Amino acid sequence: MKSKLSTIRIVCIAIIALFVSEMNAQSKKERPEKRPTFSELLEKMDANEDGKLSKDEVEGPLKNNFSKIDTNEDGFITKEELEKAPKPDGKRPPKKD
Repeated sequence: MKSKLSTIRIVCIAIIALFVSEMNAQSKKERPEKRPTFSELLEKMDANEDGKLSKDEVEGPLKNNFSKIDTNEDGFITKEELEKAPKPDGKRPPKKD
């Protein structure tokens, strides 16, 4: 009898774990992280309205990774550099053919 109860408990715990795992996966599918476009970033961060993003103007991950994103080292992030930049999780965007 004790063996059957233990088996039932293990099965119940496994079912609950699978349910929670599926709920987390579904939640991530419903809320995919969308990177802002270069135009949206300009609108939000281009304080002097020169059409460029300097290190003094950007914030968050852009500021933290500015030197990695500014590949030509001119002190500004361009649309092209932003499109080629790694995502915050370290993945690069898919290449466009």
